[in-house]
Amino acid sequence: METSDTLWFSTAGAESNVAIAASRLGADAAWLSKLPDSALGRRVATDVRRHGVEPAVVWSDDHRQGTYYLEHGVEPRGTSVIYDRADAAVTTATPDELSTRLLEDATYYYTSGITPALSDQLEATTRSLLDAARSAGATTAFDLNYRSKLWSPEAARETLEPLFPLVDVLVVAARDARTVLGRDCDAAAIAASLEAEFGFETVVVTRGDEGALARAGGETYEQGAFETETVDPIGTGDAFVGGYLASRIRGDPVPDALETGAATAALKRTLDGDLAVVTPEEVKRVREQSGGGISR
Repeated sequence: METSDTLWFSTAGAESNVAIAASRLGADAAWLSKLPDSALGRRVATDVRRHGVEPAVVWSDDHRQGTYYLEHGVEPRGTSVIYDRADAAVTTATPDELSTRLLEDATYYYTSGITPALSDQLEATTRSLLDAARSAGATTAFDLNYRSKLWSPEAARETLEPLFPLVDVLVVAARDARTVLGRDCDAAAIAASLEAEFGFETVVVTRGDEGALARAGGETYEQGAFETETVDPIGTGDAFVGGYLASRIRGDPVPDALETGAATAALKRTLDGDLAVVTPEEVKRVREQSGGGISR
């Protein structure tokens, strides 16, 4: 930031990233949010729409568009993220403002732990929408998605665990389960303990280069990561979730959904930016490669 004279400009965000990945793979997706009625806000809505997602947006005249700056780096410097989210329109979004009518026909509703971290209002809104989606008969999916620059592990756990009774499908990185939820064990034990304590329909534990694991219906399924050359790792987790949900929405069993998620994540790593701009044919081709099979 101190020396750059140009910036590469794109739209990104956990929930919109997931919606776009799922849409690219055939899901009918909508994204609920609140944006400023400004050039930046309209840019976000346009980018979401051009990837096939319906931007169900309420417009604000009083707030701004949240942004972040990503500085790619290698060790020992590393990659850095600088957030600029003060007074962002979305932080004031209430359930009454958002297009909750879309929940009436939804088969899945997804959000992440980033959203309730942004404001007290969004904490309340997240709970309300999870409850409304459940009441409408949708399967609720939630990615813990812990961000240390937004809150402490203790604050995250205090806020997120009370939401778990409203969640059917929990996605959590193994590192976040250990840091935030105090699960100091391997991925299989993390999934089993969370399933037993909170009664989730499915627990998906992501393990980075080791792939992912799911616990569902008393069975544990393991999915390896597909080999890939990494151009940009940002957004890999969202791509995995988008691929997984698109597969489940089609009616695929959990093992197939894990494989689709892993293939989508691998493809995302070959692309610049947050978005998994992929096709079903590309995902199918990756799935047909060796090294990504399921074990149980």
